[in-house]
Amino acid sequence: MTRRPSSLAASHGADKLALLRPLRPARNLTEEVVARIAEEIRKGRLEPGARLPTEQELMKAMGVSRTVVREAVAALRAEGLVTTRQGSGAFVAADASRVPFRIDPEGLSSIGDVLEVMELRLAIEVEAAALAAERITPERLVPIGRALRDIEAAILRGEGAINEDFAFHRAIAEASGNPRFAQLLEFLGRHVIPRQSVRVSIGTPRAQRQYLVGIQKEHGRIYEAIRAGQSAEARKAMRTHLTRSLQRYRGLAERHLHAG
Repeated sequence: MTRRPSSLAASHGADKLALLRPLRPARNLTEEVVARIAEEIRKGRLEPGARLPTEQELMKAMGVSRTVVREAVAALRAEGLVTTRQGSGAFVAADASRVPFRIDPEGLSSIGDVLEVMELRLAIEVEAAALAAERITPERLVPIGRALRDIEAAILRGEGAINEDFAFHRAIAEASGNPRFAQLLEFLGRHVIPRQSVRVSIGTPRAQRQYLVGIQKEHGRIYEAIRAGQSAEARKAMRTHLTRSLQRYRGLAERHLHAG
């Protein structure tokens, strides 16, 4: 008979394991599992070397699938918070306090926080656009052009085109030929495109549409510079586009400040 390893609940007490409770359905389940276990580790309730509950225990307690649990453990391992041992399960890393840099979208609680991330994004994407122009090939250009057309279609449907916009910028990062640009942009995520907040502040649907059309013209200039292989122009067009985005969001921040 195989001896079942003692669970963390036995060693720490059920009252201390806040991670073993049902999840809210509104949030991405994998992210919720990651956030909950990471919080337990950061607060010291899961100590270095402690074994995480089994897959079955997590599935039952949180009401999630095996896939969600495995994706969460993989994400925690990538962040250096846990280690896994074949046949033994997942354990809190020996030095879980030394976690890599990360930005939690839900931690961006103020407009100032978002502005800081947008400035970081500007520094990354300006050079990514220049490299994309230097290294552009017909194959790399296709996803950029497709994303540009998808933005146009979303605008015509009266949508905010947030996902399409992000896909456009991600395609440019991928066209740089350096996978780190795309990985970092994916890491920063769609929350660095504060489209919804800006659109709401604009007012009428007509004004919102004009705003999006203006952004799309900026996208078009970026695309044309990359397509032509003009590195300096691509760098300039991307810098102009993201600088204007910063200015638009700073304007929103100032209006919120005066309104308060």
